[in-house]
Formats: sequence, C-alpha cells, structure tokens
Amino acid sequence: MRSKKPARKRAAVLAVVSLLAASYAAAAQYPDKPIRIIVPVTPGGGSDLLARLIAQQFSDRFEQPFIVDNRAGAGGTIGSELAARAAPDGYTLIVAYTASHGINPAIKKLPYDVINDFAPISMLGTAPNILVVHPSVAAKSVSELIQFLKSRPGQVNYASAGNGSAPHLAAEMFKYMAGVEMTHIPYKGAAPGVTDLLGGQVLIMFPSMPAALAHARSGRLRALAVTSKARASAAPELPTVAEAGLPGFEVIQWYALLAPAHTPKNIIDKLNAETNRMLKLPDIRVKLAAQGLESSSSTPAEVSAFMRGEVAKWTKFIRDTGLKLD
Repeated sequence: MRSKKPARKRAAVLAVVSLLAASYAAAAQYPDKPIRIIVPVTPGGGSDLLARLIAQQFSDRFEQPFIVDNRAGAGGTIGSELAARAAPDGYTLIVAYTASHGINPAIKKLPYDVINDFAPISMLGTAPNILVVHPSVAAKSVSELIQFLKSRPGQVNYASAGNGSAPHLAAEMFKYMAGVEMTHIPYKGAAPGVTDLLGGQVLIMFPSMPAALAHARSGRLRALAVTSKARASAAPELPTVAEAGLPGFEVIQWYALLAPAHTPKNIIDKLNAETNRMLKLPDIRVKLAAQGLESSSSTPAEVSAFMRGEVAKWTKFIRDTGLKLD
C-alpha cells in the first residue's frame, strides 16, 4: 500500500500557500473599508492630536475613512484591551503612549501583554513633559518652586492625567529627587487636569507639551522647565529640570502606532511605509513642532525594542522608590 504521508504533506503545503496567497491578496486590496484608530485617552492630549493628524493623512492617501475612536479609562487599559482583542486584519489600530504601553506593565496586572499582544507599526513622535504652575504660585524657576513646596509640605495639590500616567510619575520623580511633598489629584486624562490647573483648583502639573504649551505661551500658565534630557526645540528658552537643579531627571512622552498581534506583515509594512513618508512631510513636521512634538519614524523592530526598554525603566523606578499608587 502506498503511503498517504506524501499526499498529506502536499495538502499541508498547498494549504499554507493558499493562506499566504490570500493574505497577500488582502494586503494588495488593503484598505477596502473604514479603519478604526483607537485612542485610549480623552480628546485633547498628544495621542489624540497625533491620531487625528495621521487619520486625515491616511484617509487622503488610501481613500478610505480612518476614524478616531477615543476609548479612555483605567489609565489607557480599556482602549488597549479593545485593540489587543480586535481582529488582526489591519482595520483596528491604536496609538499607544508612555503610560498605556510603558508604565502600566510596571504598576498593574493587565488583561493583555503590551509586547506580545500587539504588532508594532511605527513610532509617531516624542515630546517632553512640561512643568507648569498656576500664575498664583510664587515661583519663577525650579529652585524657587522647590523652596515654595518645602515651606508648605503636603499643602500644595498637583494634577495628573490619572494614576500611573506619565504626568503622575514625573511629579513623583520630582518629589523623590527634590525631597518635597505634594498632594496628588488624579484626573481622567490630561485635558481635565489642565482645565482645573487653569482655574486654580490645583497649582502644579507635568502634562505633555501638546496639552499645555499654548496655555503657557498665552500667560494663563507659567512654564518653568521641560522634563527631557535636552531642551525642547519647540521651547528652547525653557531649561530642563535636570539643568535647573535636579541632575539626572528625565521623563518623555512617546507615541507609537500599533496593530493587534498577528496582523499580516505585508499590511504592517504598508502602514509603516506610509507613516514614515507622512512624518517626513515638512508641513506635518511644522504642525507637530507647533505642539511641542518631534516626529519619530522607525521600523517595527525599533518600536518593539524601545517599548521593552520603557517597561524595564519604569519597573526599576517603581521598585527602587517603593512608590505606591494612590
């Protein structure tokens, strides 16, 4: 009797070839229906700004609607889980950011894996956080702010975009390195925190530059420093927190475009090429710079390596400081 194994092997090979052919055919036609870009925060911050910018560019380029879907809550967890569980067909994307995919794994048990449940497409941009105070605060520099806080231990409230957000941990790093005490008031996103800062309900915040730079330039808030290692090109007049008195202080906001894991590589490559092309356009770079953002295109592998580094960095910070999230 002739063995059936060769026939089975041929059938298996043909099945794989058929699947690959179908995948490439789908990618060739991609996109042929609307695409959703999940933003796991409220409107108004850097993630939302970038999502709307690329949605418009992608819609024009691919002649299909790219729809921004804000799914805020639980520090980015709600929107991120929705993206992680979506079909890996290229029709659901997410703009990940510092807290959702860098800090959260260091501080809480997540219903998904920020590395293995997502397929990186490209970095989008980076921006420092900016230390801003309400104009009623009698401090015009980082050193003056430290003295102001030391004279009022625990009496001054600071806002954040929520427990475990980059503005929260930037403030906690500031407290730790400066030896001061402040009271944390978490908000459901950067925008409502900035709103209360403008109204004087809280006095200090470390929001992303896109969330606060315009208010600082209008005089409604006073900017004291940026949190990056080097001065920001969008506000070169502002010192870094490190050069203003706390050497080694560094926190940045970053944003990356991801898809669910197992999204076909040819679709990932198509989106990566278009994202990198878009981010090099002079008018896009100008728009981003006006908001304090610097475009940061990359390969999918570079995104993955960067995200792993961020998780390791924040895990170490939480462990070393013994920070307990309130």
